[in-house]
Amino acid sequence: MSQGSFKDYFSVQAADYARYRPRYPDALFARLAEAAPGRALALDVATGSGQAAVALASHFDNVVATDASVAQLEHADAHPRVRYCCEPAEHTHLADGTVDLITVAQALHWFDLPRFWEEATRVLRPGGVIAVWCYPHFSTEGPLDTELEAIYREDTGPWWPPERAQVEAGYDGLDWPFEDIALPDWALTADWTLEELWGYLHTWSATQRAIEATGKDPIRPRWEAVEAAWGQATRRRFVWPLKLRAGRRAATS
Repeated sequence: MSQGSFKDYFSVQAADYARYRPRYPDALFARLAEAAPGRALALDVATGSGQAAVALASHFDNVVATDASVAQLEHADAHPRVRYCCEPAEHTHLADGTVDLITVAQALHWFDLPRFWEEATRVLRPGGVIAVWCYPHFSTEGPLDTELEAIYREDTGPWWPPERAQVEAGYDGLDWPFEDIALPDWALTADWTLEELWGYLHTWSATQRAIEATGKDPIRPRWEAVEAAWGQATRRRFVWPLKLRAGRRAATS
């Protein structure tokens, strides 16, 4: 998609996005670095608050992190080996065949895929790796899980953009122009307070779309039930399945 057609559902809540989104497991980035043909340059596309980019900096000499949202980049985590650029996914400034690893965390469903695949193939080194992942709805234990499922399916359900269906499918069925790499399964976990749960639910694109369209918070009416289901615990654990696909650009002679 062009810069002008960029679907920006996250700039309004960019600060909360940086604060409340779950963190990815360190083992994921270590394994991707092992699969890459080198450690000179990684590219994190649609970096958002930069959490994947900063994690990559532990394994690569340089990381370029791009995002089409200026507001997201303003709240991204600084790191001496990470350079942030405001660029669309489908067109970067990087030279041909210079990138060892491309990552796309919870964002591929917003892209113009044919153009992005073309761009990814252009900038990857022969044998370079691309990894894309998403995390569908989270879960927890007991009655709280039932209330959160209702928020997701009923209260915010009508407001999810159509692209959310790709996340629910775990990116299955993609037209995938790379040689698949088998990788282990991972999950995301977070031990949150009730306040942090509230913050996370308000980073959802569906929540913000509902507020913008109706002037009402779709989560508020059920929040008393959430508080009752929470119980006396200070923190509760939440788990997201991480749906990952990784591939390699074909090596050339």
